[in-house]
Amino acid sequence: MEGAGVDEFPVFPLPAAVLLPGGKLPLNIFEPRYKAMVEDALAAGRVFGMIQPDASLADGPTGPGLYQVGCLGRLVSFSETDDGCYLITLLGTKRFRIAEELGMQRGYRRVRATTRPMSPDPDCGDRAALLAALRPFFARRAMDVNWDHVERMPDPALITTLAMVCPFETAEKQALLEADSLAARAETLLALLRMDAYSRETPTPGRAS
Repeated sequence: MEGAGVDEFPVFPLPAAVLLPGGKLPLNIFEPRYKAMVEDALAAGRVFGMIQPDASLADGPTGPGLYQVGCLGRLVSFSETDDGCYLITLLGTKRFRIAEELGMQRGYRRVRATTRPMSPDPDCGDRAALLAALRPFFARRAMDVNWDHVERMPDPALITTLAMVCPFETAEKQALLEADSLAARAETLLALLRMDAYSRETPTPGRAS
């Protein structure tokens, strides 16, 4: 289970990009403020939070309004390009809920947050139904998938990977992040896949089918 506690750390707001515990997220860091954030993180624990902006909220003095739940990540790889950008990989460690936003530091945002436990239940529900819905989803987008690899993945890795890589909208990504068990996340993922299929099969009102 994710550990509980209260902590302060930087956050990187990025729409439609969700980090989940156990997942890995590659990032290309080029803005000066986020380069500063990475440098500070490397010097102090190698952690910062990924969180999505919430389009339903008004902008505040530090930037866009944020969803309240994100995921803390640990820097597990780092390299610098010839043009001064940073290529990093974050490993998701635990989800958090923002308690309050703190003052900015070197241009980037910081929060005080509590970690948010998730059920340790490893059951992902109906795996066969999930894979059946996944195949046409990727086919509609002409996405090349190694299905042998997908079918060999353990349930937790499969659900985490799909929730992070499937091209869902920001609010849909957030729903996957906030699911409180692997089974709930798998159920949400299956519902999103089926909704996508239904929306593509249903004629637009006013048009001939």
